[in-house]
Amino acid sequence: MPHAPLLCRSALFVPAANPRALEKSASLAADALIFDLEDSAAPEAKAAARARLVAHLGTARPSGLRVVRINALDGEDGQADLAAIGEVALDAILLPKVERPDTVADAAAALFYGARKPAFWAMIETPRGILEAPRIAEAGLAHGLSTLVVGPNDIALATGVSVSPGRPELVPWLMQILLAARSTGLAVLDGVYNDFRDTEGFAAECRQARRLGLDGKTLIHPTQLEPANATFAPSPEEVAGAQRIADAFAAPENAGRGVIEIDGRMVERLHLVAAEQILARHDAITNREDPA
Repeated sequence: MPHAPLLCRSALFVPAANPRALEKSASLAADALIFDLEDSAAPEAKAAARARLVAHLGTARPSGLRVVRINALDGEDGQADLAAIGEVALDAILLPKVERPDTVADAAAALFYGARKPAFWAMIETPRGILEAPRIAEAGLAHGLSTLVVGPNDIALATGVSVSPGRPELVPWLMQILLAARSTGLAVLDGVYNDFRDTEGFAAECRQARRLGLDGKTLIHPTQLEPANATFAPSPEEVAGAQRIADAFAAPENAGRGVIEIDGRMVERLHLVAAEQILARHDAITNREDPA
């Protein structure tokens, strides 16, 4: 199934319980802002955070996607979250700790919305969530599921693994989630890197995530935006190589050919598909950063 077209190199978590973070978020160059009503809001602060977020979303217009992470639907807070944001203009709702294929359907049924319903993103952050990821992805498509989001901290806690640099303990599970997403045409975002002061470690993890095929990364601090955006964007060399492949296949002498030679290398039409994806991503980034 084709790779999802979502452009989300960076998805920054913004605690809805923090007024200063909400105010600052509108000026940040994030591809997505995930306004968080779950982990970052203490139980006694959730109602106030919910009201504050609704007021903020009614006025602020960030350049990137507007996403809200709600609380689990099996509790009162999750239902209250959906009721509160039901008429706010959003791009997506992020569901935490998704473990069942019908969770997205339940959320869609509980959500009152106007003509334009938001997409759903699902956090895969438990052992059962990983095992059920293919079924969650397939079942969720009918109800607007567009993205899977990895939750490495909760995965490590639930499994008891001790994660070392390079995350070799988590890579097999990351790839399971990636396969579930790609088999259904969904996007997939890597999880957060906890030490925002460790710029080298964060950059290395971004590079690893891109090599593994993930579309972008969730973030916990604004300082992580620039390196994430740079890493998950095609490099000038990648863009030039992709353009060369596209131009070669577009040449009249190559019309209808399945394989051609470029600089002594045999290039198939599957490489053209990959090249077109790189060029489309480059164009989308250029248009977002310089809409004029």
